[in-house]
Amino acid sequence: MSTPAQPAAEIGVIGGSGFYSFLHDTEEVDVQTPYGPPSAPPTVGELDGRRVAFIPRHGPDHRYPPHRIPYRANLWALRSLGVRQVVAPSAVGSLTTAYPAGTLVVPDQLVDRTSGRAQTFFDENGAVHVSFADPYCPAGRRAALTTTTRAGWQPIDGGTLVVIEGPRFSTRAESQWYAAQGWTIVGMTGHPEAVLARELALCYTPLCLVTDLDAGIEEGEGVTMEEVFRVFGENVDRLRAAVSELITALPADRTCSCPNSLDGMSLPFDLP
Repeated sequence: MSTPAQPAAEIGVIGGSGFYSFLHDTEEVDVQTPYGPPSAPPTVGELDGRRVAFIPRHGPDHRYPPHRIPYRANLWALRSLGVRQVVAPSAVGSLTTAYPAGTLVVPDQLVDRTSGRAQTFFDENGAVHVSFADPYCPAGRRAALTTTTRAGWQPIDGGTLVVIEGPRFSTRAESQWYAAQGWTIVGMTGHPEAVLARELALCYTPLCLVTDLDAGIEEGEGVTMEEVFRVFGENVDRLRAAVSELITALPADRTCSCPNSLDGMSLPFDLP
């Protein structure tokens, strides 16, 4: 019997705004997907014995705005390389003055306020309904809270990420409404990324870096793209260190519920 081929990678990292590269001595891999090319060809390298594939969410030159990111191609490409656990750093705005710029949040809930995005792999040949009550991997979240603390952060455990369509920032009325619902952070890319990961039975763990107080939270303040990139740039090295710590701590054997999210379902295609 022949020995099964080893996967190219076991852990995937999808980098957000300002997070365009990760690791050294990487190899670029050309991956074809049924949904077109990913944001960039994945680069694969090794970190403390773990094989890691990296894709910059917006492309290496930030060519894709949030509503045009090829989310399905990105997740499909990672799974086809053997990835089963995904770490997803991103920039977010804060909906509370308790979380100033530079805060790291590991949310446990998500609200979708996007429109028009392709947000499922199951749009033909029958209905498939995955459970999404708890959108993030519990094992990944636990590891993230422990390792980011070790990396020098004081992470916020839990909170709700509301995902807006973009690419514009929120009006004051919108951000005041989001805050009034009890939601804590706002971003543009956490959906459909998380649900697509669930539909491929992947573990998905977000790391949300607060870059600004969203419009309407403080009178006279407003978000600018320059501010977002400045704060993210000031923290990107620390964030890379946190992601590296998390990668080494992710369990080699997945005992969470994520691998079983499609159990008993008749899928309209074979998983890569």
